[in-house]
Amino acid sequence: MQGKLDQLVFRQRDLVHACQTGLQLVRTGCTTSLDETGVSVFLDSLSLSSRIHTSRMQLIILLVDLLCASATAEILETIAQWPLLDFALPYEREFLNQYRPENVVPTGIEVGWDRIFISVPRLRAGIPATLNYIPRNLPLESSPQLQAYPSWDWHAAGRGDLNCSMLISVYRTKLDKCDRLWVVDSGVMTSIDDFRPVCPPKIMVFELKTNQLVRQFTFPREVLRPNTLLTNVIIDDTAATTCDDVFLYISDTTGPGILVFDGATERSWRVVHATMYPHPDFSTYRIGSDMFELLDGVVGLAFSARLATVYYQPLATDRLFSVPTTALQAGPPPFGEQLPVTLVGKKSSQGLALAVDPRDDTILFSPFTETAIAAWQPQTNQQRILAYSPEKLQFVAEIRWTEHDNGNYWLLSTRFQKFFKQEVNARDINIRIMKLVPMQYPLKHPILNSFSQPYFPPQFYNNTIGF
Repeated sequence: MQGKLDQLVFRQRDLVHACQTGLQLVRTGCTTSLDETGVSVFLDSLSLSSRIHTSRMQLIILLVDLLCASATAEILETIAQWPLLDFALPYEREFLNQYRPENVVPTGIEVGWDRIFISVPRLRAGIPATLNYIPRNLPLESSPQLQAYPSWDWHAAGRGDLNCSMLISVYRTKLDKCDRLWVVDSGVMTSIDDFRPVCPPKIMVFELKTNQLVRQFTFPREVLRPNTLLTNVIIDDTAATTCDDVFLYISDTTGPGILVFDGATERSWRVVHATMYPHPDFSTYRIGSDMFELLDGVVGLAFSARLATVYYQPLATDRLFSVPTTALQAGPPPFGEQLPVTLVGKKSSQGLALAVDPRDDTILFSPFTETAIAAWQPQTNQQRILAYSPEKLQFVAEIRWTEHDNGNYWLLSTRFQKFFKQEVNARDINIRIMKLVPMQYPLKHPILNSFSQPYFPPQFYNNTIGF
């Protein structure tokens, strides 16, 4: 195994005191120094039992390292936020009567030059529009109304009119290099409550300059399963010669597998592997004081063009896997042959969002329990915490490296667990679109809601560090 995405453990007690007083520790096998400019920790090959015994001190040291570091950091900048999503509804009684804002939770964003696209699947009844947008030039922390994309005519399902040529339920979208929006429509209504497949899943491609549909593909029955739910999509244009000559890799979360679409030939096929299925032991999630259960398979996807690799993770697992794109593009393996899947690493808890920075192939992920954005470079084993916030990072559904914003990372974070358990509080901020912004001055005071440490010790992830 190339490396480990190991334990992220956060404890806030004793941090302020440690930051204020500073500290110098020397112990057998572990030398740690802390001052105002940061901490360096060096561990030699300690035995497992030794690491467990010294875990408390290591945690305090490493947490102080994160909070007291004085280096180029990143802070969370909130672009938009809502207690509940608000729509610019048309003046039609059917939309108004069926709208139930407590059921509306987004799962994906895509950032264009002038718009932010927001996917809102029909997890429950009462969703007016499944694909929406807001303008980018908004005041920070604003709460804009969502506009249906491309228009309300495409969202008849929001008023109870099911038309399979229109948009039904979209989890995520992707922009290509030709400024076109690729939309994967799951065709499933009320997927949490009673899972009603009402239309065949399909791909729709919209030209952003005209907002017109320029391409459509409906998946054939042979690549689907009775419980297929298409939730995420990757565009692979590394060998493309035209706008359409691309491969799409699409996650099927509840009929676990990955669907592959060849844009040049309009062929599609399914690949499956045991690692794409949910693990029952990881189907219970803890976020703060909330716990909920959801037995979901592969959903997190990320792509390294330079390494020709797709990374994936089921929701119900603590593992991260990879598969070469050559294997995906070769079609379904012959009977008896397995997909060449690699176990990349083990995380501290389950998570959904994945991303790869194309500049250096760093993997970004967000473990739920630790309410953080973490980064790991598999080739160098360099590990970082980019952001940490129990308030703002409770359920990160999307991490995007954004070409349309100078390569900044954009995030979609919700309190999905509250929506799922139907315990959402309309007085709280439950939905946020944020981005990580470089901060070019030293951290003089602890920042508990968003902080970063460019380099921190690999053993911070070690699963043997615990209480």
